[in-house]
Amino acid sequence: MDQRDEDLDGRRQERGACAVELRGVRRQYGGGAGAVHALRGIDLVLPHGSFTAVTGPSGSGKSTFLRCAAGLDRPTGGTVRVGGTDLTRLRADRLTALRRERLGFVFQAFNLLPSLTVEQNVALPMRLAGRCADRRRTAEALARAGLGAHAGRRPGRLSGGQQQRVAVARALVTGPDVVFADEPTGALDTGTAAGVLGLLRHAADGLGTTVVMVTRDPVAASWADRVLFLADGTLADSLERPTPERVAARTAALAGHPRRTAAA
Repeated sequence: MDQRDEDLDGRRQERGACAVELRGVRRQYGGGAGAVHALRGIDLVLPHGSFTAVTGPSGSGKSTFLRCAAGLDRPTGGTVRVGGTDLTRLRADRLTALRRERLGFVFQAFNLLPSLTVEQNVALPMRLAGRCADRRRTAEALARAGLGAHAGRRPGRLSGGQQQRVAVARALVTGPDVVFADEPTGALDTGTAAGVLGLLRHAADGLGTTVVMVTRDPVAASWADRVLFLADGTLADSLERPTPERVAARTAALAGHPRRTAAA
């Protein structure tokens, strides 16, 4: 174990069992009669090394939830903590530094830089954090993603599934505490999506990374340990040991009864 690995391991032990904690989180857009209440008081705790999927009907607040939980958007009220650090109290520069050093992100659109090689794209988070790119870490991340042979290629020469696996490798290369994934399989077919979901599953099981994934796909959600259902900006239901059929059935029920609430 090198110094960086020791630092990461020690940092996680210091923060205890709670990776992400939201208390009374609200997000409102606009004011007066035209106000939109995207989140209406979210309370939840996610332990380290867990894989949580967040789903729900269209317009239920899924994307707003992820943006607030990941520090990409400030809530109107309530607190968001990652590893015990209250994101809602951080200055913008410190929040940016925390996202670079302790969080990883995967988006539906891949967001790879076409002018860089696959290896350079994966190493980018280290450079943005002001560190020299660690070629060993980069190679390990690419090997886990099954892309070691493609390190010198440009993203445009890869398939969509391969590009998303590059994005996952990039999200994991710094050893983040939490990876936030927003519809990571939304642009992929079922077979290709399984490869990406397998990487996220391994991140939780093999690397101890906390994974929080927003998805509309019941099959993708079934890869998680637990599924949280949002409806009308509230946590309306939760499901342990999910299957695609159970996720789809609960989502359909919530679409017909958006005001239903239950403990997360």
